[in-house]
Amino acid sequence: MIQSIIIIGAGPVGLSFARSLIDTDIKVTLVERQSEEVLVDPQWDGREIALTHFSVKLMQENGSWERLPDDGVSYIERAEVLDGTSPYQLSFDRQEANKDTLGYLVPNHLIRKAIYEEVLSLPNVDIIYDASVEKITTTKACGTVVLSNGETLSADLIVASDSRFSESRRKMGIPAKMKDFGRTVIVSKVEHENSNQRTALECFQYGRTMAVLPLKAHESSVVITMASDQAQEVLSMSDEAFNQDLQTHLNNRFGEMKVKTRRIAYPLVGVYAERFYANRFAVIGDAAVGMHPVTAHGFNLGLRGQDILYKEIKAAWAQGRDIGAYRVLTAYSAKHQRVTRPLYYGTNGIVDVFTSETLPAKVLRKALLRIGSNFSPLKRKIIDQLTT
Repeated sequence: MIQSIIIIGAGPVGLSFARSLIDTDIKVTLVERQSEEVLVDPQWDGREIALTHFSVKLMQENGSWERLPDDGVSYIERAEVLDGTSPYQLSFDRQEANKDTLGYLVPNHLIRKAIYEEVLSLPNVDIIYDASVEKITTTKACGTVVLSNGETLSADLIVASDSRFSESRRKMGIPAKMKDFGRTVIVSKVEHENSNQRTALECFQYGRTMAVLPLKAHESSVVITMASDQAQEVLSMSDEAFNQDLQTHLNNRFGEMKVKTRRIAYPLVGVYAERFYANRFAVIGDAAVGMHPVTAHGFNLGLRGQDILYKEIKAAWAQGRDIGAYRVLTAYSAKHQRVTRPLYYGTNGIVDVFTSETLPAKVLRKALLRIGSNFSPLKRKIIDQLTT
């Protein structure tokens, strides 16, 4: 008997999960609240996604990597972490990591477009556009969703990938811990006089955090994180004032800077689901773990999680077992939580220390950078976490 899965949310993780199932005869239905036009041609949203080598491997396996345009992939050869005016910094490069590159940067909209195009050709996948899930119920035998367009669908398993604020997760009674950082991320693309030398820069300054992500030699993505009640001031600046503000906060490291795009703001909220499953129901992507962007783990963990769930499902399918069974979902949840829990809480701890304005926190972060730079085993661990 052919088994079936309903995936709620056709974002890049939900689509990747659908693509992973190509080597099974499992029937997949994707439910997406956005229109077909949006998925066909997603617009630039300011987000540059830092990909690890493992994520690139998964994208190569699912066919989406080859669909990216040649000029859509940038490479990071060096990374630096700075703390205010402290002389200590944590830095490492591709030679220390024993890799051709530390990581890859790809615009979010190009990732979405590439994986969507790959999924369109799959014979076992249908996509329902312009529809949201109004109701979810599950029994011992199946899961059922009622859509906003009036349709009712049933499947052996329902998988939600509908954002860190997942309504599906809430409807299924899965608690989630949320950490509102009270901060806003502002992203924009800039040109600059001096080369970025393919260096990703993370500056923990007093009052704000700034990341500069290398795209072309003289073009970078700037990511500013600051208290939400101060964000509007930066968003309201003229382009000329914004350019000067960047130069000042970066100590003219890049010379003259010129903003190329509009500035886009995102509220910063971390989310961790108490468990990643319910009866005939699982959460993946941000619906399972919504990360702070400082360590660039978000989409990478989403790809890893869908891969874990896919492998558990495929093993059950290959043996003729029920793909929505409790043992399948609990195995996925336990494995993914072992990977994500320390990263989620560890990242939040790092953020708390490096954004606090108290004297003990300032002393501690200077000490952490000094230890990280001079203690080789710790530095090696940091490099491995950020690149693999």
